[in-house]
Amino acid sequence: MVVTRFAPSPTGMLHLGNVRTALLNWLYAHRHGGRFLLRFEDTDRDRSEAHYIDAIEKDLVWLGLDWDGEVLFQSAHHKKHLRVLQQLAEQGDAYRCFCSENQLSLDRKLATSRGLPSRYSGRCKAISSEESAQRAESEPFVWRLAIHGNEGEVVVRDALRSDVHFSRVDMDDPVVVRSDGTFTFLLPNAVDDAMDGITHTMRGDDHLTNSAYQVWLLERLGYVAPVYFHHGLLLGEDGAKLSKRTGSHSVEALREEGLFPEALLQAMARLGHPNIPEDCLTTSELAAYFSAEYISTSSVRWSDEQMWRWHARFLHTLDPTRLAPLLKPFFPDLPDERLLAFATLVEGNLSRVEEVKGYARIVDDGVPIGDEGMQVIRESGAGFLRSALNIWRALEGDDWKAWSVALKEQSGRKGRQLFLPLRVALTGMQHGPEMSHVVSFLGREGVIVRLENVLERAGS
Repeated sequence: MVVTRFAPSPTGMLHLGNVRTALLNWLYAHRHGGRFLLRFEDTDRDRSEAHYIDAIEKDLVWLGLDWDGEVLFQSAHHKKHLRVLQQLAEQGDAYRCFCSENQLSLDRKLATSRGLPSRYSGRCKAISSEESAQRAESEPFVWRLAIHGNEGEVVVRDALRSDVHFSRVDMDDPVVVRSDGTFTFLLPNAVDDAMDGITHTMRGDDHLTNSAYQVWLLERLGYVAPVYFHHGLLLGEDGAKLSKRTGSHSVEALREEGLFPEALLQAMARLGHPNIPEDCLTTSELAAYFSAEYISTSSVRWSDEQMWRWHARFLHTLDPTRLAPLLKPFFPDLPDERLLAFATLVEGNLSRVEEVKGYARIVDDGVPIGDEGMQVIRESGAGFLRSALNIWRALEGDDWKAWSVALKEQSGRKGRQLFLPLRVALTGMQHGPEMSHVVSFLGREGVIVRLENVLERAGS
């Protein structure tokens, strides 16, 4: 069975890069009838916070990216990580390094001056286990993996790039335990994947080198490494690596802006994956068409415009009974039945929910017309609107067509000169729903009140 995972560190809010990682792993698992796990890598005690765990879970639920089984925590496996480290040390695959930061800096400068890579020199690798244990009682140290060698290679199985070969002579001896005794990313992440039965992992190509170290580690422990999919990175709209500074939004901020989760998922799923049909509008449909081999190995750029375009598409097809509650905060005193009718009227003209504030005059005749709208009214002339009011009063019912035809015959106006002043007078806007629907919603008295209001203001 395919098993994927999303393993965030609870040191901040969920952002766009996290969403892509979670979504790709979720889609792959569901495409193959597998399981998708949620694991918090919470071993950074100084930065991990419980409220970030709650926030990330809330964001995933909002996005509809449900996980299988209980939430997993890396910290629960700390004793296992220590046993693995001991096993590696006993095998000669890990060793203590006592080099100071000053010594490491000097070694890097020396290597660079000789045209060599600035990797660790390996000066502590030859220290005997007895001497190492004795020095550890009084000297600070870190633990390193003994990977660098003059021969051999590590092969990373990558479903997007075929097998990726790393010569050990080009690899470093990475730190896996810091001087304060805390583990770095490499060992716990790899060991937990093995313990959790992870079969496939999708992550950015900036982890490709990490994967080589982790594959070596897992093989030395007798585990089988997962199949990797190292996709291209997600960049900001300016082409820079995505960050808060370059426009990476938190999911919480997007939710507070009123974004539909479906819009974020649609925009994200199609990045670097052009083969998903336009009519796949649910996560289950996305999973059905998801093909990992189409994921781009090149970097892809995020687009807020595409995300909000999908938002508008979902908004325009939203049932008025679902839209009306979203409009309620803007018009808390509007009766529910009237609010539902209003939602039906303006739905096709909204790209974002908050834009409904521009149509407030339709439900409240006391809302004033803005300066641009009043300029239209003044250019039209009070005589035209007075004629419009008189003809409306003489008509029976609220027939927009009969009203506009009669006004056209009397005024000699047509097109924009005829319709625009009426639209502004009734709605306060120069664009919006069909006028026949507007006058039907307002009714006879609603039209009269708004025309009288405009004539009074124009006269003043």
